[in-house]
Amino acid sequence: MDWRVLVVLAPVILAASWAVFNIGKAALGQIQTFLNNREA
Repeated sequence: MDWRVLVVLAPVILAASWAVFNIGKAALGQIQTFLNNREA
């Protein structure tokens, strides 16, 4: 594998994983809030 491909894709993969991490954290928080409100 050409190292230039990795150099180009690494920042894209890093940004995508950071976005998925943040969105997932927010989604889990909303799901927990929804479940807590449904029980009350």
